[in-house]
Amino acid sequence: MTDYTRNVFVNCPLDEEYVPLLRPLVFTLISLGFTPRLALEELDSGEPRFVKICRLIRECKFGIHDMCRIKATKRGEFFRLNMPFELGLDIGARAFAPNKYGSKRFLILEKEKFRYQAAISDLSNSDIKSHNGNPSDVVKAVRNWFAENGYKGIPSASSLWYSFNDFMADFHQKRSKEGFTDKDIYEMPLRELLDYMKDWKDRRTRSS
Repeated sequence: MTDYTRNVFVNCPLDEEYVPLLRPLVFTLISLGFTPRLALEELDSGEPRFVKICRLIRECKFGIHDMCRIKATKRGEFFRLNMPFELGLDIGARAFAPNKYGSKRFLILEKEKFRYQAAISDLSNSDIKSHNGNPSDVVKAVRNWFAENGYKGIPSASSLWYSFNDFMADFHQKRSKEGFTDKDIYEMPLRELLDYMKDWKDRRTRSS
């Protein structure tokens, strides 16, 4: 049974383009002692996605929502509505059930500062952090958000970023020796990758 107070619902694009941002994001959460929860953590064709999202929201005190796809990038492309929709569900849980979910906390990310105001004006005056599509900025935004919420003694953004790169180098080297190709490693199921991250962190903790 996972701990509600340490669970973080991560609402972000779940495609190849976002992988360079997703990996350091979930690594940072694991390094800080939190459990990232995502729709792709387990796949069950018998559970509708909406039902799964609602379950994850109920199980997580924290929510990190990346709105970086609210604008189409090329002619004829649709902007992505999944992330704003899931953000609304998460905020709604706190608003409509304050006795049960009043302690929920949210970090809203965007690629460019203030761009969200043109797409979701209801978020005006919200504390939204931008990452500029830069993986190290994602690490800093997540780390600083927990510090701003009162968590003390956590590693610096720079040390977390260096640790992530150490993990990736070690991870790639060991998987390659086990017969994984670069494509295998890049397309590894998220649940499997999270387990490798947790094991690596636990080994580092025991050896320190």
